[in-house]
Amino acid sequence: MIAIVQIGGEQVRVEKGKTFTVNRLNEESGKKISFNDVLLIEDNGSIQLGDPKIEKATVSASILEHFKGDKVIVFKKKRRKGYKVKNGHRQYLTKIKIDDIYLDNKKVTTKQKSDKSTISKNTKTKSSKSVKKEKKEISKPKAK
Repeated sequence: MIAIVQIGGEQVRVEKGKTFTVNRLNEESGKKISFNDVLLIEDNGSIQLGDPKIEKATVSASILEHFKGDKVIVFKKKRRKGYKVKNGHRQYLTKIKIDDIYLDNKKVTTKQKSDKSTISKNTKTKSSKSVKKEKKEISKPKAK
C-alpha cells in the first residue's frame, strides 16, 4: 500500500510503518495527526487517482520528534570587489511515523509479496558444448 500525500506544501510518497522527515508541523511530540490531502493510493496494482485529491481518504501518523536539520552554509562572493558574505541556516523539521492509510473510513491492508523468484521447470539452459557446435555450424561457408 502506497499513498502520495501533501504534507506541509510537499508531496510525499508514504507507506505504512515508515518514518519520514517533513517541515515543522504545529503539533506536539507524541500526538497523532491525520492528513486529508491524499492525491493517490496504490493497492496491489490497482491505482486510485484523485481529482485533485481522493475524497474520504486519510493517512494517520504520529509525531515522533521535532528537531533542527543540518546547517546549510550560504556563501556569497563577487570577485575583484572585496565582497564576501557568509550566512548559515538550519531548517526546523518534524519526524513522523505513518500509522495507517484509510480509504472510505476502512483500513487498507496489503499482503506481503514473497521475494522468492520462481523458475519454471520447463526452461533448460544450453550446455557449453551445444553452444560451441552451433557456432561451428554458423561459421563461414566453404568456397567452391
